[in-house]
Amino acid sequence: MTRLRISRAAQADLTSILKTSFEHWGEAGRARYAALLTAAMQRTAADPDGPTTKERTDLAPGVRSFHIRHARRGHGVAAPVHVLYYRVADASTLEIIRVLHERMDPNRHVDEPGSTAPKRRRR
Repeated sequence: MTRLRISRAAQADLTSILKTSFEHWGEAGRARYAALLTAAMQRTAADPDGPTTKERTDLAPGVRSFHIRHARRGHGVAAPVHVLYYRVADASTLEIIRVLHERMDPNRHVDEPGSTAPKRRRR
C-alpha cells in the first residue's frame, strides 16, 4: 500500500476544516467529516490516477485533485465541500499538498511541490 504524507499546509487545512465542522455540527459531525477525509485520502493512495481524480498540471507538474464527495458513501455526510490536492512523491508515497474548499481558487493556494518559496498571491 502507498504511504501517505501530509504537507504542513494540508495539516493546517485539516485542523481548520475539523474545527469548523465541530463548531457547526458538533463532535458527531466532526467525526463523520474526519472519517470521510480519511477515506478520501486512502482512496487516492490506493488509486492516485483513478477515474474520479483530475490531472491538475495547470497548478504544478504531477499535481492531481480529488473531490471528497466521491468517497462519501457510508459516512453520513450529505454534501462534502472539500478537494484534496496531491502528488505522487515517489513509488511508495502519495503527498497530500492541500485540502481546500471547493470554492477556493487552487491557483492561489497550491504551491509548486517541493518549493520553499511562498506562491505569489493574486489580488
